[in-house]
Amino acid sequence: MFARHVTMKLKSNSVVELPRIIESDVLPLLRKQKGFRDEISFVSPERSLAVGISLWDTKEDAEAYNGAGYPDVLKTLSKVLEGTPTVETFEVANSTLHKIAAKAAA
Repeated sequence: MFARHVTMKLKSNSVVELPRIIESDVLPLLRKQKGFRDEISFVSPERSLAVGISLWDTKEDAEAYNGAGYPDVLKTLSKVLEGTPTVETFEVANSTLHKIAAKAAA
């Protein structure tokens, strides 16, 4: 399983709008993507940064989303974002929520 870690700088006074956009616009787009499993969003205490972590079945699914769905998500979020988000992809080592065990490297 793989995770996409997206760090976003928020426009001032947009923290209330972010969860609504994610729930009504972003999640329906994500659910249409092959291999999508879950999305978790966080907002910093000072409300200037947000982090989104999406979980994917495979690295290929996460990478395919970069070209197939992510541009639409960026357009949707443009109302609340300043600049371009930073995206990193990670292999999930473990998760108590999803009961994922890391596979030993061969």
